[in-house]
Amino acid sequence: MSDKTELKQKLIDEVEARKDELINLCSSLIKIPSENPPGDSTEISQFVANYIKQFGLDVEWYESNDKMYNLVSSIGSSDGKHLIYCGHTDVVPAGDLSKWDFNPFSGEVKDGWMLGRGASDMKAGLSGLIFAFTLLKQMNIELPGKLSLAIVPDEETGGEYGVPWLLDKGIITGDGCLIAEPSSPRNPTIGQKGSYWFELEVFGEPGHGSLSPIAGRNAIVDAVKAIGEIQKLWDLDIKLPDEVKPLIEVSKKYMREVEKDRVKFQPVLEKVTVNIGTIQGGTKSNVIPENCKVQVDCRLPFGITEDEVTDFITQKLDALGIQYEIRALGFRSHANFTDANDPVCRAITDNITFVTNEEAYGVMQWASSDARHFRNHDIPVLQYGPAYLPSIHGYNEKVEVEQIITCAKVYIAAVIDFLYSK
Repeated sequence: MSDKTELKQKLIDEVEARKDELINLCSSLIKIPSENPPGDSTEISQFVANYIKQFGLDVEWYESNDKMYNLVSSIGSSDGKHLIYCGHTDVVPAGDLSKWDFNPFSGEVKDGWMLGRGASDMKAGLSGLIFAFTLLKQMNIELPGKLSLAIVPDEETGGEYGVPWLLDKGIITGDGCLIAEPSSPRNPTIGQKGSYWFELEVFGEPGHGSLSPIAGRNAIVDAVKAIGEIQKLWDLDIKLPDEVKPLIEVSKKYMREVEKDRVKFQPVLEKVTVNIGTIQGGTKSNVIPENCKVQVDCRLPFGITEDEVTDFITQKLDALGIQYEIRALGFRSHANFTDANDPVCRAITDNITFVTNEEAYGVMQWASSDARHFRNHDIPVLQYGPAYLPSIHGYNEKVEVEQIITCAKVYIAAVIDFLYSK
């Protein structure tokens, strides 16, 4: 057994021996409401900073927006490679509390499950990162490179004041990044589709409802026609670039063999998905509406750009002869990925196998996350975190306690592989 392997096993054994501390940390994070909106991270940021500082570590605070705090702490040597641990403190609102079977901010452990809002997305993963980071310090591990912990307050509403804020200002940088976002237990996400959210406003001519359709022009009726054309984006035959075909194929394998209930979702990896999210128009039932606004969420596969999507929509809507305007809003990104053989991907997948003795490989996700910002700054990145995927953003969110422990073991072992490799 090599010295590196012995060191990894020593760290893994220490996580196992102190797993109760890890679970208590996770529970404590869940007990702190950090819903976004409103996005006030004061209480949870103070808790995390105090936890880290008790081990003699410095924590830098960066207020990116009112009451939104980014925390950064580092250990190791600046002479070698630099790995970033990244996680967010914000969670989506709990919603109607009467629809929960338990207090969403209880942080209760029951029958092997951690319960509460953020359990899967992503306070379980965040606790694993913090625990692994501080454990390396407590054990006085001499790292041949640098490990930074970046904790951000703003991911659930788009992340403007979190990861991109830190990257654009040069506050964090590195040779690789691990984000503890929820994933499948053996399959980190190493690529994601692009996002294109836009608002379509259709204009009509008002008039008395009793004269429709002879009088005026009904903006809602024209918007319905436009929606039909926009939905034809799904039918586009898109040519995948050769370099991403292996990722798409292994992701389809994952859907067939691992998450078998997702077989029906295989086509979304190669298609433009279209979700008509909101429609707002008209004033009264007896008034011909003069405008209608439709908000649309499109996710873009490799092989097509936002401009190409806009051109397609414009051609279709112009052919209808309607009056309209398209405005981009919200998430906007292109499809992106990190090569499966990049050192940061290998460090995670190899150590999932090392910890679990099961096959692990990276797959594609059909949503978007902070990973795109790291790739935009040429920092290889992947996502791996504990989760019960069906509960994310829903009522009764939860995660298996054993997954929290397993992921923390992978996190701490991956640091050794990544920083010790050349």
